[in-house]
Amino acid sequence: MAELETRELEYFATLAEELHFGRAAQRLGIAQPALSKAVRRLEDRLGVTLVERSSQHVALTLAGEALQYHGRHALLAVGAAVEKARRAGERETRLRLVIKPGGDADLLSGILAAYSRRPDARQVDILFGGATDRADHVRDGRADVALLYVPFDDLTGLDHETLMVEGRVAILPPDHRLAARSEVTLSDLAHETLPRWKGVQGNEMPGIEPVAGPGPEVADAAELTHMVLLGRAIAVLPRSLARPRHPGLVHVPVADAPRSALVLAWGQEDRRRLVADFVASAVEAAQG
Repeated sequence: MAELETRELEYFATLAEELHFGRAAQRLGIAQPALSKAVRRLEDRLGVTLVERSSQHVALTLAGEALQYHGRHALLAVGAAVEKARRAGERETRLRLVIKPGGDADLLSGILAAYSRRPDARQVDILFGGATDRADHVRDGRADVALLYVPFDDLTGLDHETLMVEGRVAILPPDHRLAARSEVTLSDLAHETLPRWKGVQGNEMPGIEPVAGPGPEVADAAELTHMVLLGRAIAVLPRSLARPRHPGLVHVPVADAPRSALVLAWGQEDRRRLVADFVASAVEAAQG
């Protein structure tokens, strides 16, 4: 059976993301010819063509797409195993929670207080993730639990408890045609331009068809606010993620938008007592 080294998977995964040998080699800190030879050795060992090369572009074959998908999960599994082995050797285990800045719906202090009252409570380290990577923090072992928003975050491989369900608001510039409304519907927002979150596919809201192509790409709340202020796009967010309200923008409830949920997520195979205790404390705090 063909055997793959973790390093080879890392090389190929980086190339699959960049689709450019030069940029991929730069990210990996190796010479471009070395990367090209490594990929060819990998193809020879597997007996398939992984990438189509030309002077103009690099494209993945079907075999390459399969290796990209399964290889990514394999690398996450290896990283998680290493991280968990390291943590198992620590004398004092801490619990690590990853959140988006401002993405706790004002529940975090209550959750931490409820957990601290447990006799076997451990120290909780708070990690701050980006708009799209917090679930991966749990999957690869960097964090034990995560506060995520459904349906925006991918829960593949995770268990979760729902802490809060809420409606969504449209964030509009003050001169927008709908800014004076007390509420709007999805049909009112039809054909509006929506931003695209970096690293996320399919940002469109059901019932809203963006005008003439995709909207501007944004990486965080600051960029999102800037685009709305410029009139380049509008945003539709869970109510808790729309705080604090920018003084130059208007928030209008979207009456028929699908509701979103704030959930606490952890690995499906994680049965540790400290995780179960923290989850129970979070549910208790959210219900209280």
